[in-house]
Amino acid sequence: MIPHSRPTLDEEDRQAVLDVLQAGRLVQGEQVAGFEADLSAMIGISHAAAVSSGTAALHLALLALGAGDGDEVICPSYVCSALLHAVRCAKATPIIADIERDTFNIDVQDVKKRITEKTKAIIVPHLFGLPADMAEITSLGIPVIEDCAQAPGSRFRGRFTGSYGLISMFSFYATKVIAAGEGGMLLSSDAGLIEKIKDLRDYDEREEDALRYNYKMTDMQAALGRSQLRKIDGFIKRRREIAGHYDLILKKAGIPIPVTPPERDHIYYRYVILLDQAEQFIEAMNQSGVACRRPVFKPLHRYLGLSGYSVTDDVWKRAVSIPIYPSLTQLDLFVIAENMRNAAFSGVARGC
Repeated sequence: MIPHSRPTLDEEDRQAVLDVLQAGRLVQGEQVAGFEADLSAMIGISHAAAVSSGTAALHLALLALGAGDGDEVICPSYVCSALLHAVRCAKATPIIADIERDTFNIDVQDVKKRITEKTKAIIVPHLFGLPADMAEITSLGIPVIEDCAQAPGSRFRGRFTGSYGLISMFSFYATKVIAAGEGGMLLSSDAGLIEKIKDLRDYDEREEDALRYNYKMTDMQAALGRSQLRKIDGFIKRRREIAGHYDLILKKAGIPIPVTPPERDHIYYRYVILLDQAEQFIEAMNQSGVACRRPVFKPLHRYLGLSGYSVTDDVWKRAVSIPIYPSLTQLDLFVIAENMRNAAFSGVARGC
């Protein structure tokens, strides 16, 4: 079985972790500080705080902005449930917005309709590696948390995503572009916000009694993350090569390929297509030894029992994610391509 996703690890990565083990300093230390410096330098943002996961990063970002009971946080429905959990952990109210059909990103026009005097922040994921329209989002005058969990290294209008929001977050889960097993990071040009986050991520040896968390990153995770970050250009280049390979196959089959609007650089964390018979296609590919999946398990509005999200509902029913990661071999790509062609010829794959 060709897995749907997997990390791309090499000897340099293994040695980076081994060096930490041999040094005997496993917890948050020099490697964490180095990882913070490395990512902030790449994105061009001056302050960073590494934490234990992307969800923890979102939670702390909301707390640093002062979100709490009575506040509202807008986020898209078509996204990982981590956003919903983070908003709830901050005791704020999630306000769910619909998405754009072509980009799968949050629909700014729908966001405008949902802004109230209680709106504390907007969480804007760059879904599947494609940047959202940050110019229009940031013009609304509401604090923006950029969710770059799936898009490190992507650019909007020539600038890295993660450099537009008041705060940006990154995730280093095992199957992310930068894989450290677990881990997350927050970046901001506002030193005060990052200081608040660093205060909240660790409760040990504090004079005053205040609610804090054990949200620290380990030096083992940071060492692996730093090693992975050094290879990010190669990772993205390979993802784009594979995406180009899939584009050719799907065009010949008459199936619409992923859209990349002008001024946006797609890094293809996921290669997502819309099909009339998504379930049948996934089943056919899985039976042939190629793991395909729905890219979002369940939209947030469905968890909350809400209606009126027509675009999200349609995309959710039709979306299919095809394996795309740097460690795919040429043989893997041949097998995937042949099975995609077979599905198209059999009528299982029909573009919507």
